[in-house]
Amino acid sequence: MTRRNGDPTGLHRVLDDAVVLPQAAERLDTRRELWPDEVRIRVERLNLDAASFRQLERKHGGDRDAIRAEVVAIVAARGKMQNPETGSGGMLVGVVEEVGPDSPLGLTVGDRVTTLVSLTLTPLVIEDGLDDWDGRDEQVPCRGYAVLFGRSIAAVIPDDLPAEVSLSVMDVCGAPALTHRVVSGYDRPTVAVIGGGGKSGSLSLAAARRAGARRLIGIVPHEEEAARLRAAGLADEVVVADARDPIALRDAVEKAGGPADVTVVCVDVPGCEGGAILSTADRGTVVFFSMATSFSAAALGAEGLAADVTMLVGNGYVPGHADLALQLLREHDGVRALFESRLG
Repeated sequence: MTRRNGDPTGLHRVLDDAVVLPQAAERLDTRRELWPDEVRIRVERLNLDAASFRQLERKHGGDRDAIRAEVVAIVAARGKMQNPETGSGGMLVGVVEEVGPDSPLGLTVGDRVTTLVSLTLTPLVIEDGLDDWDGRDEQVPCRGYAVLFGRSIAAVIPDDLPAEVSLSVMDVCGAPALTHRVVSGYDRPTVAVIGGGGKSGSLSLAAARRAGARRLIGIVPHEEEAARLRAAGLADEVVVADARDPIALRDAVEKAGGPADVTVVCVDVPGCEGGAILSTADRGTVVFFSMATSFSAAALGAEGLAADVTMLVGNGYVPGHADLALQLLREHDGVRALFESRLG
C-alpha cells in the first residue's frame, strides 16, 4: 500500500482499502516510525473498557488464560484493541518515548501520561504477550508501544496519585464532566445514577452534587455494593435493583424520591434502556455512558413508551474532563475509597 500523507485524525495509519477513520478501520499501521505530528508511547498498562472485559469473561467462562490470549490476538490482528463483540477498547498509561516535530499535544519525552482517547483508534503493539496479567480485572500490565495522532488527547499523570488510580479515573472522566454540564442546566434536580457504585457512577454522583442536584439516588445491583456506596456518602438514597428489569427499576427510583430529572446510565450490561427511560420524568434527560447500550433500543423504547425525554450519548470528551474528575477524586474521600477498593 502506498504510504498516505499524514492527517491529524490518523487516517494515514488506516490499512483498509476504503477511506475510514481509525476507529472504524479493520486494521491500523503500527510501524514505530512517526509522522511529524505523532507521539510514540512506551506502554506500561492498559485499562480495558468494562463492557469489553465483562464480555470476554462471559465468553470464556472466566478462563483467565483464554481471556489473555484473546486480547493479544485482537491487538495482533487489528493493530489496536477493539473488542469485535462490543466495539469498545479502553485506554493506556505509559511514558512518552518520541515526539514528532509538529505534534500539537504539548508532550515531552519522559512524560508519564494516560491517553484520553480510546484504544479502538490507537495503534498498539504488545511485546510481552501480557505475561504479567492475571486476567482478573480490566487493568493490564503491558510492555509495548502505542502511537498518538495530532488530534489525540493525553494527560500527564499527577504526582499525588498512584498511576493505577489515575488510569481508572481518566478512563471514565467523560461521565462526570457531562453529568455536571447536564445537571447544571436544571434548577436543583433529582438525579439518579444507575451503577452509582462503579467508577463512572461514583464520579457522576459527586459531579451532580457539585452541579447543584437537590437529591441523588444511587442504584446498584446487590446489597454488598449498596453498603459500599452508603459508606462513601455520595447519594441521598441507595437502592438495590436490577437495571435490566424496567418495572423494578422504575418502582425503586420512585420509592427513593423519583422520577429523576436526570438519569445517568453507567452500567456495563445490556438491556437497561427501558428502565432508565421509565425512571426519568417528562422533559427529563437520560445520559447513556455504557458501551453496552443499544441506542436503537433506547430510541424505539422511548417512542413506544411515549416518553418525552432527551437522550444523550456520552462520547467520553468534554473540555476539562480530566481535571474535573481528578478534582472530584481529591475532594471526596468516598470516591477515592471506592476506586481503591476496586483496585484491590
